[in-house]
Amino acid sequence: MRLNLSLGLAACGFAALIAAGSPTFAAAPPVQPKDGPGGMVDSGATIIKRGLGKAGSGSFVFYKSGPAPTEGRPVVVFLHAWGAPNPQAYGAWIDHLARTGALVVFPRFQELNRTRPSEASTIAARILGNTFSDLQADAEAKPDRTRVALIGHLAGAPIAANIAADAKAQGLPIPRLVFAIMPGGIASDARARGVVLQDLSRIAPETLVLTVIGDRDARAADHAARRLLREASGVASERKLFVRALSDDHGFPALTATLSSPAAVDAAYDGGAIKLPPEPPRDPKQPATPFKWTPDMALTGEQTTLVAQINNARTDSLDYLAYWKTFDLAAAAAFGGSDASTLKSNPRFSDMERWADGWPVKRLAVETPRASTPAPAAVEPAAPAAPRAKPASSRRP
Repeated sequence: MRLNLSLGLAACGFAALIAAGSPTFAAAPPVQPKDGPGGMVDSGATIIKRGLGKAGSGSFVFYKSGPAPTEGRPVVVFLHAWGAPNPQAYGAWIDHLARTGALVVFPRFQELNRTRPSEASTIAARILGNTFSDLQADAEAKPDRTRVALIGHLAGAPIAANIAADAKAQGLPIPRLVFAIMPGGIASDARARGVVLQDLSRIAPETLVLTVIGDRDARAADHAARRLLREASGVASERKLFVRALSDDHGFPALTATLSSPAAVDAAYDGGAIKLPPEPPRDPKQPATPFKWTPDMALTGEQTTLVAQINNARTDSLDYLAYWKTFDLAAAAAFGGSDASTLKSNPRFSDMERWADGWPVKRLAVETPRASTPAPAAVEPAAPAAPRAKPASSRRP
């Protein structure tokens, strides 16, 4: 009797562990697809890693070794979060992009504690212009200026939007895709701390604009994402998408769509190991430009915490299926001339596959933003009516 009772209690405990979702028995999340969007592509290729420009304001470029295609390589410009100027933090995603055949450009537009957020868009655009000039005659890198996509994470998202808005004026290629992921760091006005948005109505009508946020710490990113979509008023609503990645704790490890989740550390992409040309010697006859430090150059406590999370992020199913696959499909649509409605109607776009036990992972929420309502036309105010004469009996108080 005692033995049977013990076995019964053990069985109940085992069942309770399973019901409680013990990591020992929890279903594993989906792995990276073997091929296709978001998948393992040309894993045997060697990736070239180069530094261009100068140490203070250069860029890193990455591409597969070997001759470029006749038409050139599609270009993906990766704009980092504020405080994360080392490509190592996004190395796994950069590696994936390079293996798909893209030329990945990572502008180092921020010097920690020396760059103001309000100046970052101008700096990034200038670096990009120099990078395209340096690579235009490079037969191996060979950027295709007709196929350019911008990825921006956190503060990099509004910088990407600004670059798209001013591309023509800056002599840069017109981007076919703006992929703003977890957008943030936008200044509330021209005097506030953050990235000041330019006139986004200048973004070319043929551009696809996608914003992607997660459901954790989502309120600020939600407002920023919808603001970018709304202010890109020159782009029709059928060329825009708002995408939300959903956290899922059905199995172990759980999938958590935080602000830092698009980062994917790979030490093989450490910028410290990629040599940038040194700063040219200063002409002693020229007066040195004085450096004036301002508080907005320093990271806030919240930013420091977020950067620490970015620098410790590892790849998981959200990377493969919510971010990498989504971008790959969006880039294919943008470069092929399709609009965002084809992405939304593609069941593969929002599919997140299944846990190891067959249970589906929560799908991406995808919506087309409402068309912006034009502001009412200004009405010329009518001339004020002549004041009525006061009655003779009235007196001033």
